[in-house]
Amino acid sequence: MAATLQEMLLAPETRPKVIADCHTLIEQEVSDMSGISGTAVKLAYKTVVVFSPGHVRYMVETLLPRMTEELEPYWADFSTADGSEVGSESGSESGSEFGRYLAERSEEVSQALLSVTDARGAASNRPVITKAYGAVRDKAARHVTAALPRVGALVQKYAI
Repeated sequence: MAATLQEMLLAPETRPKVIADCHTLIEQEVSDMSGISGTAVKLAYKTVVVFSPGHVRYMVETLLPRMTEELEPYWADFSTADGSEVGSESGSESGSEFGRYLAERSEEVSQALLSVTDARGAASNRPVITKAYGAVRDKAARHVTAALPRVGALVQKYAI
């Protein structure tokens, strides 16, 4: 029986690397944002970093198991199809096939991932964190969608 995504990404020897790469991915995505909504996200991110140093890394560690659960059915389907149904190109860059697979299902995947952060945000007892999340939540699906190729590449890096 093939290993699950959780078994691969959350294994004791792999989990710290995945967490570090997720943190880097978040920083890259925030840095790449522009415009009014990008400014709002950057402000919210900076607010969290200033008022609660280490909180972003802590949240990655905390949310990773649930995010992995949400990605599991997509990974299982992708693995079964071996990526052959993704896009019209073949021979793509290593690690990008699962990213394209997720991007082609962006609305569904984004909502699945956001259900995890929504639940966590609703349960937070830290007003500054709740306020920062609330300020960017309306545009979050678009930002998550933009990150899906990188998310897929990160997952595929450790799941192969």
